[in-house]
Amino acid sequence: KPIQATRAFTSLLPPLESTPSFLVTKANKSYRHQYSNIYFIRLRLLRKFLEERALSLWQNVSGKPVLVPRVLEVVKGQLCYIIGTVYMEMPLKPNVMIDLARDHSIPPPPPPTKFYSDNDNVMLEDESGRIRLVGDVLKGKNLVTGVIISALGLETPGGDFEVADICFAGLAPQALKEVGDEEDAMDVDGTSSPSEDEWIGLVSGLDVGSNTPTDAQLQMLTEYLTGEEGGEDDQLGSAKISRLIIAGNSLAAGVLDNRIETPTYAERKAKKRGLDPTTFEVNPIYELSAHLLDIARVMPIHVLPGPGDPSGTIMPQQPFPGAIFGDASTKFSTFYSESNPTYINIASTSQPNCKRSILINSGQPLNDMFKYLPSPPITRLSILESTLKWRHMSPTAPDTLWCHPYFSSDPFILRETPHIYVIGAQPEFGTKLVTEETKDGEKIQSRIILLPSFSKTGTLVMVNVRTLDVRRVLQHFGILLVAYVFFFLVEPEQQLSSSHDEPLLSAPDPDADSDMIDSQQGL
Repeated sequence: KPIQATRAFTSLLPPLESTPSFLVTKANKSYRHQYSNIYFIRLRLLRKFLEERALSLWQNVSGKPVLVPRVLEVVKGQLCYIIGTVYMEMPLKPNVMIDLARDHSIPPPPPPTKFYSDNDNVMLEDESGRIRLVGDVLKGKNLVTGVIISALGLETPGGDFEVADICFAGLAPQALKEVGDEEDAMDVDGTSSPSEDEWIGLVSGLDVGSNTPTDAQLQMLTEYLTGEEGGEDDQLGSAKISRLIIAGNSLAAGVLDNRIETPTYAERKAKKRGLDPTTFEVNPIYELSAHLLDIARVMPIHVLPGPGDPSGTIMPQQPFPGAIFGDASTKFSTFYSESNPTYINIASTSQPNCKRSILINSGQPLNDMFKYLPSPPITRLSILESTLKWRHMSPTAPDTLWCHPYFSSDPFILRETPHIYVIGAQPEFGTKLVTEETKDGEKIQSRIILLPSFSKTGTLVMVNVRTLDVRRVLQHFGILLVAYVFFFLVEPEQQLSSSHDEPLLSAPDPDADSDMIDSQQGL
């Protein structure tokens, strides 16, 4: 039986100057430009941060290394450091020139799941040219094409650059400041969660229209979010969710007709004359819209397109037309169709000084970077952490990940470190709190989260806006299970995924949920 509980609420803040828009407008829609402009802009914008960090790290190194402004100006035998863009020379990586020269009478081989091999070479290039990097220090550095690095070393007689150390730009500053009461903000033991705290709901891979029976699971999710599922504890817990973010793959690839029957003569004739009926199945969209309408009645919703959705393939993916979601988008101003990636800035209503920036994408950049590196030992979570240190969320674009040919900007550069960094469409759940202290003593923290497919795992992830604690709500065929994953100041090596130890399960404390924040009228 539903109980009376007031919905928690977070307010949406306007975009910051440091968070670029990913909307492709008339001003930047041209496809006439070469992709080299992106690399040039990326290197120019990040070079100053590499110079500062390299100087602070290596100024006291024996041998007094100096900065060589261009990679082709290094002197043999002289200790120095250079700054440039990493290029991975990989035999297994797709090559358009090889594709053009291929005998098209022979079917092409299937694309490899990994580009990595023992024959790979690491190159560093700038506007002057390219030099090959060698040395054992390169192992385990998670290098992929497009990363801007500074390399300390010297040129060998053979013309290679022997690397002694590498540094990255490091975490960018955070524009939205931390909670005012620092002690209250750092919930180290994870035993308390005040009833006034707001939470953000995160989900990915609803896959509406797939062949798997996910209708009941999706209905359970809708009822849980609207406060109609579970007992009193579950309803009080769901009332804390102030908004829902859907990170890609809302619709399954199966919404297209994948029949294998041979078309009849009449069907082939109709298709030739343009009279064949569309093969697009609209029922999954109606079903998704109905669920979103129910959820939109109680909380704001942000929907991102993903790799499996009927959307453009190049990054950044543009927002869905609002009309396809029907009444959910037309009747509620709190329904947001977002680009992929997107920034969302929010403010707590219970803690006026608590403001958070959230960066979300639907998984394409991380999935592409994962092909460059051996796994194990490299994990998706460690690669995601590296993107924060690189200050770039999608370095492999445009080399192996299609993206828009930007001429005067690179919107994928991280000009600020988000408080919450979410990646959708991942094979398993994972989370970690990344922490770095600046030279001024300021602590920068970012909660990184990998979202698995909801249709396969039944996982809804909740993040506490104030403490950045994480909860998982697992829904499987009528069984509602809440897994609390509380950890704030974790060790650098500590991480959580479904392949490792599961967190202890516990029930919510009903006494801690007595007071909720009034929601705005109409949510």
